Amino acid sequence: MIVRIMSEGQFDVADDALDQLNSLDDVVESAVAAHDEEAFGDALNRLLDLVREIGKEVPAEELVQSDLVLPPSDASLGEVEELLGTDGFIPG
Repeated sequence: MIVRIMSEGQFDVADDALDQLNSLDDVVESAVAAHDEEAFGDALNRLLDLVREIGKEVPAEELVQSDLVLPPSDASLGEVEELLGTDGFIPG
C-alpha cells in the first residue's frame, strides 16, 4: 500500500504492516480526543517514524495514488482533529 506523509512524500508499505499502523493510529486518535498535546506529538511521531522505517520511499517523479494519507510531523493537534475521519487515518 502507498502511504503519503503530507509535505514529505510517499512510501510503499507492505500490506501486512496495516495492523501495526492501525495500532499507532488508535493512539493518535486517543490523544486527540483527550486533547493531550504531549501524547499526541509522541504518537504522531511514532506513527510517521514507523512508515519511514518500514516503507520504501517512492521516487518523487513516480505518480502513484496514495492509499493512506497522514499529516506532516509538524501538524498541530487541532489540525489533525479536523483531518481525522470516524475511522482515524487508517481504517480497519
